Amino acid sequence: MVGLRKPKALFFVVLLVIAISIANAAKDLKEKEDVGIPRNLHEVDHPEKKDAPVGSKIAEKVKGAAASVASAASNASAASAASAASAASAASAGIKGAVAPIGNKLGLKGAAPGGPSIDVKTCGAKGDGKTDDSAAFMDVWKKAIVATTPTTILVPKGDYLVDNLELEGPSKCAITFEMHGNLKAPSAVTTRKPHSGWVNFKKLENFVLNGNGAIFDGQGSVAWKVNDCKQTGKCNNLPINIRLTSLNNSKICGITSTNSKLFHMNIHQCSNVTLQDVHIDAPPESLNTDGIHIGKSIGVTIRGSKIKTGDDCISIGDGTENLLVEGVECGPGHGISIGSLGKYPNEQPVKGITVRKCIIKHTDNGVRIKTWPGSPPGLVSNALFEDITMDNVSLPVLIDQVYCPDGKCKQGPSKVKLENLNFKNIHGTSSTKIAVKLLCSPGCPCENVCLSNINLVSNSKEGAAVSACSNVKPVVTGKMIPAACTEECKPDKKK
Repeated sequence: MVGLRKPKALFFVVLLVIAISIANAAKDLKEKEDVGIPRNLHEVDHPEKKDAPVGSKIAEKVKGAAASVASAASNASAASAASAASAASAASAGIKGAVAPIGNKLGLKGAAPGGPSIDVKTCGAKGDGKTDDSAAFMDVWKKAIVATTPTTILVPKGDYLVDNLELEGPSKCAITFEMHGNLKAPSAVTTRKPHSGWVNFKKLENFVLNGNGAIFDGQGSVAWKVNDCKQTGKCNNLPINIRLTSLNNSKICGITSTNSKLFHMNIHQCSNVTLQDVHIDAPPESLNTDGIHIGKSIGVTIRGSKIKTGDDCISIGDGTENLLVEGVECGPGHGISIGSLGKYPNEQPVKGITVRKCIIKHTDNGVRIKTWPGSPPGLVSNALFEDITMDNVSLPVLIDQVYCPDGKCKQGPSKVKLENLNFKNIHGTSSTKIAVKLLCSPGCPCENVCLSNINLVSNSKEGAAVSACSNVKPVVTGKMIPAACTEECKPDKKK
């Protein structure tokens, strides 16, 4: 009887060790949940920055318990070892049952950062480039905007044919649109309401679009043949590739818009929105396909973009304030422009525009401000164009206050006031004789225009570069090549 008591006592000791280990593991889990443990794989991918996952800590406890069991078993009789092994197996099974729901709770099966994720393919999207996946995308979006935790929409690799997408909020929590596949528009030319978009993101807070190199293909080559605003005046009823409306504190990164039927991107009534590595790709013959247009928005930042298009690379409309354009490569296209302004009444002022560290090459214009003649009152104030490289640009620096591309304009001077403009550290080559042209309004002369460290050389056979001015007396500092205002400039109807 005495010989049997020791194995039994050892057996209960082993069970006690396992029970204590499980209890400690559960306690650790509870403490980590209370302090906000990482709840997704993205946050635990970097162990040097984050605590070890709860699952691994439980595994360490189990490993310690197993070591205790093995040590005890080695000193026990065969019968006792068998009993200990049976108890350990049962305990292990119990722990696995406990770990599984914990893993699910922590998002260890691929949940999105901060909350659940929804895959468009689970909602029926095919991604074969032929099937209309519009319904699947809208189904996913409807689920995301009502989610009570931050949600990620996953778009796996593939080509998704979608018609008009109205991805509109408000959402209850932040949404991340995580793309690894491409979106493709129907090639057919269909008329829409003016200024409407193909893919629309609207009324969203803290929205993130991670493109990961994704392409928004507008398939616009057929539309360009009928998109002639000069002749028909009806180009605005074609869709803009991507329209951002009423977005706040949001970020768009890593996407490319190609072959849009009209503008590639339109940013309207937004605040604190950043575009990072957003690229535009379309041939020069793509009419009226402005790369990125901003209007009635505050605090927009555009960084690291390459823009090739048939119109303005970036166009800045009325109501734009505190805009930063940095590190953009533009060309082919019509350059980076403020305006056109003054075509419509009650346009809002444009203030605080900074364009810097950009490369503009093989374009019709470089940096320019354009306003219509006979315009209502308006204002452009505090604009800085700095550290710009021009490569074979037709008109590298241009103020044009008689902008009239169709030749059908009102008579009279522009009343859009231009003040506090600074063109600084601009160098490179002009493909025409006129490298700097400041054509200001006789009814509203430009005020406080500064030219600083300009060095532009003409590649034209017409001779050395010149600078032409009208209705402006610029303040010149540093090097100025060509010399400022050596000629009186004349109106030019060129876009």
